[in-house]
Amino acid sequence: MPIRVLIVDDHASFRAIARVVLTDGGFEVVGEAADAQSALTAARALRPECVLLDVQLGDADGFALADALGEEADSATVILTSGRDPREIAPLVPLSAARGFIPKERLSASGLGELLR
Repeated sequence: MPIRVLIVDDHASFRAIARVVLTDGGFEVVGEAADAQSALTAARALRPECVLLDVQLGDADGFALADALGEEADSATVILTSGRDPREIAPLVPLSAARGFIPKERLSASGLGELLR
């Protein structure tokens, strides 16, 4: 069974690229969301196993949203992503509910799979 993923990013172009990369790599992308409220609603409705979450959404801080997603009863594993310098993000990841971080430019199905093991 493929791992079910929800992609949360405020840029439609990145969501489209991530969908292709992950689907081609054997993941099942069950939905997309462009903002925090849509992400929470989609996570509750779709019950993904993984949420690929942008650190900087237009309406919310990805770290705060990761924490909110982690408080859900059937919480998904959250993997943060960003186009920002990974050295800025990496020290903050262990302080959040996210399991890991993958830079947008290095997104791959194998990289996401390693973080989910």
